[in-house]
Amino acid sequence: MYQSPFVPTGDWHGQLLEPAHPQPPQVLLPWLEYPGSLTAALKRLSRGDFRVQVLSQCWQLPHAEECRALNLRTHSRALVREVLLYGLGHPWVFARSILPLRSLQGKSRNLRSLDNRPLGELLFSEPGIRRGNMEFNHLTRNPCLQLAALDRESDNAWGRRSTFWLRDKPLLVAETFLSSFRPDGPPSGATASNDRENPP
Repeated sequence: MYQSPFVPTGDWHGQLLEPAHPQPPQVLLPWLEYPGSLTAALKRLSRGDFRVQVLSQCWQLPHAEECRALNLRTHSRALVREVLLYGLGHPWVFARSILPLRSLQGKSRNLRSLDNRPLGELLFSEPGIRRGNMEFNHLTRNPCLQLAALDRESDNAWGRRSTFWLRDKPLLVAETFLSSFRPDGPPSGATASNDRENPP
């Protein structure tokens, strides 16, 4: 049975943890807080050497805290999608997306069949997409998962998540930065506002 490669260690916070707690590497901070299209930023950093590996995509019960974030009833089913985002041949980001059934109707039905296309790219191409506040967490690697692509991963990683509103219906997207992601600076290229106006 499939299991997620990383799981949150505690509650998600609206700001990075206090100095008494573990802190993300300084070079990672602008990426964690970046409000624009992460997909577009990763494509620029990788100079186009970018791809998506789908780990799992199926209908299931989201975690209780994910239901709270989306204002779903506890036993509501949703399309849960987990992928690895690769840059320059290395897994850079693990992404987990929760897409409630009510958010996948009408014009949004195409999100049910993304295959290896990045969800973020499609979201930022939608007119009127809105993003909620960013939340942050320290995640722990799941020792029960055996995945060759993550054999050399650290036991801990930093992640962020936010709710997107597409046609006034919510989707939850969480992104975890893996140890092979080693940027030499903040996201470059278009600003966050330009990413929204000129999606990838």
